[in-house]
Amino acid sequence: METTSGSQDARYELRFKSLHKQGRGWAFPCDAHGHVDLDHMSERARNNYFFARALMGREVAYPSVEASVVQR
Repeated sequence: METTSGSQDARYELRFKSLHKQGRGWAFPCDAHGHVDLDHMSERARNNYFFARALMGREVAYPSVEASVVQR
C-alpha cells in the first residue's frame, strides 16, 4: 500500500457485513473494543447503527472490529 506524506492515525470501525450481498453493509467509527460513541454520531448515523443492530443474524453478520487507516 502506498502512503502519501502526512501523518496516519489508526482508527477502528465496527462493520456489519451483508449476509446476502458481498461488499455491502454498514461501518461505524468505534474504539479498539468496538464501543461506538452514540453521542457524537449524527441522527442519521445513529438510526443506521440501530437498524444494523436489529438486522444482525438476518440481513447482516454479527459485527467485527476492523482497523482502518485515516490519512491526514
